[in-house]
Amino acid sequence: MIRKDMSLKEVQKFIHDCNCTACEHGCKYGSGILIGEDKEKLAKFLGIKKEDLEKKYLEKTEQFGRIFLRPKIKRNGKPYGKCVFFRENKGCKIHDVKPLQCRLAMGCKDYGEDLMLWFMENYLVDKKSALSKEQYKIYLKSGGKKLK
Repeated sequence: MIRKDMSLKEVQKFIHDCNCTACEHGCKYGSGILIGEDKEKLAKFLGIKKEDLEKKYLEKTEQFGRIFLRPKIKRNGKPYGKCVFFRENKGCKIHDVKPLQCRLAMGCKDYGEDLMLWFMENYLVDKKSALSKEQYKIYLKSGGKKLK
């Protein structure tokens, strides 16, 4: 159903506005990576400057040899934790402008995993970077999945 070569516009047809327990699961154990205009939209929504957003609410994360920004995680001494924007019994504080990766997190749909794989293959892996390609190969050799 979801293919690696699908455009963002095509993939967005699979996204639905949901905040069920399955879709919120990822919010309790991490946060979504910001890409494109996510940072600008988020700053505007919160009514703050991009620099203040980054300082107060965002952290760096590394994926496939690349550095990205994502909402900070409240770890409480653990390697995982809740997204800084997730509120228990209320859901996502930034639901209307949440990052693309968060919008693609359709835990309640049978194609949810494929949406995450599509995001990884189209936004996280840099096909021009030897390091990124090498780390992706290691991911696959370790049992990681990919789209057809």
